[in-house]
Amino acid sequence: MLEILSQYIQNQYLRALIIIVIVFIVLKIVIFVIEKVILKATIKTKTELDNKILEKTSKPFSFIIFLIGLRIAINELSFSVEILGIISKLIYSGIVLLVGYLAYSITDLLISFGWGKISSNAKTKIDKSLSSLIHSVLRIIWVVFVLLYILNLWGIEIGPFLAGLGIGGIAIAFAMQESLSNIFGGVSIILDKTVKVGDVVSLDKETSGTILKVGLRSTKIKTFDNEVIIIPNAVLSQSRIQNLAQPEPKSRVVVPFGVSYGADINKVKKIVLNEIKKIKNISNNPLPVIRFLEMADSSLNFKVYFFIDSFEYRLDAIDEANTRIYNILNKNNIEIPFPQMDVNLKNK
Repeated sequence: MLEILSQYIQNQYLRALIIIVIVFIVLKIVIFVIEKVILKATIKTKTELDNKILEKTSKPFSFIIFLIGLRIAINELSFSVEILGIISKLIYSGIVLLVGYLAYSITDLLISFGWGKISSNAKTKIDKSLSSLIHSVLRIIWVVFVLLYILNLWGIEIGPFLAGLGIGGIAIAFAMQESLSNIFGGVSIILDKTVKVGDVVSLDKETSGTILKVGLRSTKIKTFDNEVIIIPNAVLSQSRIQNLAQPEPKSRVVVPFGVSYGADINKVKKIVLNEIKKIKNISNNPLPVIRFLEMADSSLNFKVYFFIDSFEYRLDAIDEANTRIYNILNKNNIEIPFPQMDVNLKNK
């Protein structure tokens, strides 16, 4: 075919362009037929994995086809051996990058699919933080592997380069102590299962919220004010963390209240307990209780203890409990004390 084109088309640039177009069209038709066969076969499958792989690899394949056509076409151009070699290496480097991206994308999808299968098992709980960490590590490994291959393609000796990296790695490790401590801190957090994505945590009076992501270097926490706080993993791994989601979502609520002296204590306990049992999302295991704790200066002080199904309902439960206690005490004419001062004036 190349000989026929040489006979009828004398312009080398036009001939190269036609070759690119022909190669692109032919390979595109081949891939189209293959995709049709694969799609026909995957209709019977129950998972979306095959469709995602096709969607992810379609564009990179098109670029690879174009580069292959370009490599064939440059043979028709009158370049010197040196320039032709450089252009060829550039094209091959682009193909290697695209193939590396394809391989990474397919591997990443397979890992995600397998991870989902394992996580759906009732006996196994694998959090999203570890999955995110594995994806990050896999991406770094793949980039290094492709980079080394391209260096070898350009004739750069990898052996001395790796040896230099080994020696330089020690110096880099000292210079990057903080970053490395963050990485190891993230690994320890995930392996120890201190926190995971979705947990509500409190680090101090000013820092509390929901874990959004545990990355290689830092952890993102979304506060209740809808702000994102980024905390280095090294700091988080050494902090005192109150995790409301562990050891289980069930959480205890404590609501204090007081009544005036002279009130019937048994009646107070009975009516308040009946109201507390009506709270939404309350758990009856264990049952709610009321304790008479103190005869204070101007009030009889009680505390209500009850559990709710999940820590997510804590604020709503406190609000409802206070509202019900106030209303039921007023309804039964039981006085709720408040701070007051009596002043007596004496005439001399």
